[in-house]
Formats: sequence, structure tokens, C-alpha cells
Amino acid sequence: MKRTVGVFGLLVVLLAALSSATHAQDTTWTGWISDSQCGAKGMNARHKACAETCVKTNGASWVLVDSKDSRVYPIRNQNVVNADKHLGHQVTVQGRVNNDGTVSISTLGAAKS
Repeated sequence: MKRTVGVFGLLVVLLAALSSATHAQDTTWTGWISDSQCGAKGMNARHKACAETCVKTNGASWVLVDSKDSRVYPIRNQNVVNADKHLGHQVTVQGRVNNDGTVSISTLGAAKS
């Protein structure tokens, strides 16, 4: 009987751990959309044209640069970035950090001043 209770308890703990791992919390960042070649150097309005060129013609990808610590996060779902809307100013991003360090963005818009 004690063994059954112990196994059941272990199973409950294991299921809880798996559930929390698969339901990662969304995080909110304020930062800049840049390109993977320039990274944190692209945290300014003057970088818009350069970032577009790097992504469209040089094989770079979009990244999120956190304004707080200049940490660069590769963006997993590249299609959410619209160069006309999201480059050249700070943005607010909601999403989650994946196990590989990339960010999956759920919402992306201009940051409130």
C-alpha cells in the first residue's frame, strides 16, 4: 500500500512538472527589432534601412533586442515582423522564450511612450 501511494505521488509530481514545462508563461519586453548581423547595434531609428537590407538581401534574420539589458533574442516566428510597422522605434513584445533561446512572439506593436 505504501509503495502504491509513493508511486502515485511520484506520478503526480512528474505530471505537474511536465504540465508547467509545456505551458510556458508569456513575457513582455520593450525593445527594438533589429537584424541578426547587427544585433544590439540596431537599437536606434537610423538602423531601419540597414536592418531591412540585411534581412532581405544578406540572409540575416529578425531579432528582438531588449532595451533593459541589450540582450539579443532570435525570433522564431519571423513572419510576425513587418518592417514598415516595427522597425525604427521601440516596440512592445509579448511572447515566450523557447528552450533553444529563441522567442516566439504572440503580440508585437509600438511601445507606449
